[in-house]
Amino acid sequence: MQIKFSKAAFFLLPVGIPLILFWIIPNLFSLGISFTDWDFMTNDFHFVGLDNYFNLFTQASFKQALLNTLYFGFGTVIPTTVLGLGFALFFRKNFKGSAIYKLMIFSPWVTPTVAVSIVWSLLYEPELGVINKLLGLVGIPGLEWLKSSETAMLAVIIVTVWKLVGWTMIFYIGALEKVPDSLYEAASIDGANAWQKFRHVTLPMVSPTTFFLIVVNTIVSLQAYDQIKILTQGGPSGSTRTLLYLFFEQGFEQFDMGSATAIAFIILIITILLSFLNKIIGDKWVNY
Repeated sequence: MQIKFSKAAFFLLPVGIPLILFWIIPNLFSLGISFTDWDFMTNDFHFVGLDNYFNLFTQASFKQALLNTLYFGFGTVIPTTVLGLGFALFFRKNFKGSAIYKLMIFSPWVTPTVAVSIVWSLLYEPELGVINKLLGLVGIPGLEWLKSSETAMLAVIIVTVWKLVGWTMIFYIGALEKVPDSLYEAASIDGANAWQKFRHVTLPMVSPTTFFLIVVNTIVSLQAYDQIKILTQGGPSGSTRTLLYLFFEQGFEQFDMGSATAIAFIILIITILLSFLNKIIGDKWVNY
């Protein structure tokens, strides 16, 4: 037994040592900072206990950032999942030129977020932007987009969905290829129409992939920063300031690293809770 344990420990060392050095220890160190008033610039700090956490929940900026994060998460994950599945169903059967179209849809995922955000900021220009000019061609008044608190979050969501949908599509294409044709043949024999086949065959068979994508895309939405920094800088009036962007402001603009690390751990807790929730719901859905 001792020999088997030693062998297991030996093979785990290449993974375990980096995990301990670059993840566990830094996270424990960050957790300790969240209980202090460290200003990030000096060596002076004082232990304040849970004050940073309590103070956050009394700040209007934190409450707004939390609501913005939830809004951004739902606004990103749901359209990304629906559009990704829709494109996967459309491209399920290869046709002439389908590979090129799939490449075009997937290419935003491998393009740097900073670069695409700069391009989108030009497209969103109220006076010279292409989007408002296209809206004008169909008789729709142009919008302020990034300059209005009513449309800024929508603009950021559109960019994020555009970037994520191709990656989601690829996963769904792989999942659809694993659905046995015999199931569709059996459904046809029973007289099922296209919608019934989709509802009773396709959706249950791709449900594990669906919940995996929901979890991953939710985590990605919680970590969104680059597009917000380039497009809106958290504005106007904090309408696009998410928890992660608030973490940046608290830590690297206001030099309140204690509050910043507290926000980071709140994001971590939310991520863990969402993962468990999706796991529970996913298991019930699949078993059903």
